[in-house]
Amino acid sequence: MAYDLVIRNGTIVDGSGAPAFAGDVAISGDRIVAVGTIDGEGREEIDATGKLVTPGFVDVHTHYDGQATWENRLAPSSGHGVTTVVAGNCGVGFAPVRDGDQEMLIKVMEGVEDIPEIVMTEGIPWNWETFPDYMDALEARHFDIDVGTQLPHSPLRVYVMGRRGAEHEASSPEDRAKMTRIVTEAIQAGALGVSTSRSTGHRLKNGELAPSVTTADEELLSLADGLRAADEGVFQIITDAGADAEEEIIVVRQLAERSGRPVSFTLLQAPRAPDAWRTLLAGVESANAAGHKLRGQVFPRPVGVLLGLDLSLHPFVTRPSYKAIAHLPLTERIARMADPAMKARILAEEAIPDPQPMNNMLIAQAGDMYVLTDPVDYAPPAEMKLSARAEAAGETLDSFVYDLLIDNDGANILYLPGANFVSGTLSVAREMMAHPDTILGLGDGGAHYGFICDASFTTYMLTYWVRDVAESQRFPLEWAVAELSRRPAEAVGLIDRGLVKPGMKADLNVIDHDRLTLYAPHTIYDLPTGGRRLRQKADGYVATVVSGVITYREGEATGALPGRLVRGSGYRPLAQAA
Repeated sequence: MAYDLVIRNGTIVDGSGAPAFAGDVAISGDRIVAVGTIDGEGREEIDATGKLVTPGFVDVHTHYDGQATWENRLAPSSGHGVTTVVAGNCGVGFAPVRDGDQEMLIKVMEGVEDIPEIVMTEGIPWNWETFPDYMDALEARHFDIDVGTQLPHSPLRVYVMGRRGAEHEASSPEDRAKMTRIVTEAIQAGALGVSTSRSTGHRLKNGELAPSVTTADEELLSLADGLRAADEGVFQIITDAGADAEEEIIVVRQLAERSGRPVSFTLLQAPRAPDAWRTLLAGVESANAAGHKLRGQVFPRPVGVLLGLDLSLHPFVTRPSYKAIAHLPLTERIARMADPAMKARILAEEAIPDPQPMNNMLIAQAGDMYVLTDPVDYAPPAEMKLSARAEAAGETLDSFVYDLLIDNDGANILYLPGANFVSGTLSVAREMMAHPDTILGLGDGGAHYGFICDASFTTYMLTYWVRDVAESQRFPLEWAVAELSRRPAEAVGLIDRGLVKPGMKADLNVIDHDRLTLYAPHTIYDLPTGGRRLRQKADGYVATVVSGVITYREGEATGALPGRLVRGSGYRPLAQAA
């Protein structure tokens, strides 16, 4: 029997959590058809001797909503073994939208997700109005990996309420009834869920809160009613880290009770409330014991806030003399900053507060930053903090950091562990990951182009937590692969993937685990209009397969684009749903 593709002699880690075993995998079309000892030949074969064969990884928390409309490659995720991403998280996105409201949605995404306005203005085609229209537009496109999406609350609110929604007016019963109906229609058209944000860190660049943030509980529950009516889909929410954790988890539980559907939320150890995550998890345990399905989305390392002269933020970005030269090309800025008189002026100045409070908080933490190394170390020792290094060098912190930024032609990147590193260890991250009511996620691919590059967490999981950390702290390989593939797939209802098993979708990785290496993020200028973004590479991915087609070999794209829009199981023609 001839197969389209056979992967030979690999160590199969099948995504179920069961022990790894030696064997072959045969693929016909877009399906796995046999696992074990394969006698028949493949039209194409991969020798996986000494390599791992895993399911393709699934990242349930990304923001490729815009990138998927202008690009075919959903990087950086697709370079790290991810074969399915879920967009439309945190209540932000680009549909539904009425003509004339596009600029508002762009400004929300610019502020919340750090995507340059001009990139979206030039890149997004806006060939849709309703959310089903948006999915149809994505379905017409081809990608290197599959993409599913969720209906975001902020665009929905503006679509239903117009300027009232953008300006945070309270919704009327009629407004909420429309939102409920639109949620149901979106799920029936194949949306995987609905999302919202209560985070007061989610603001436009001018400091205004995103439309969803201050909405009343009644409005959130109207979205849940839409899921209940569809009897499909999931609810994703980011809670307010600055609010009372007990009150926040009550809202999350109410969404599960009202919708009858799974609900997930962002779960991090935040520096300003280092124990709140325990309160949130206790609430999850209580709700699940009562028969609900709550999950915390956790990240397996510190959130990597990156700062530098070639990025969105750095410690001097709000100083008046720097702001006066910020528009200059990097080489010219460095030349001006190298002037001792300019340095003295900048260091002596008071910062002009940024309209976004989060930015002010981040750039004020220079002493807790590190210089990013390559290969990257996301849990560096305390003596490598910039405060400690400045003290050891006998310099003021500001002077030391200033010189670091202009050194190396301005390419140095400063790393601030934004969460999950409060104690200087990853012990809390490990505890959250190991909890049965959490799932891995929060890669945020497609967003934070000049600020965060966390879509590589899949590679980090397999290197640091499975191979490199002290043996007593390691996770079993089989457990980790299940957490990266089958469990997140099940969490959003994509039950056709995440397992190396006959009948499952043929999304696979062949990995040289010994050689797997994660490099530091770096800037590239390849967005529409030449916009900048961060990209991060890895070695050790021998091959990635999507729908039975090899998309990457040794990290290099083959040019194949078998990825498609994934519609949820609630999909049926809308004419039948009326």
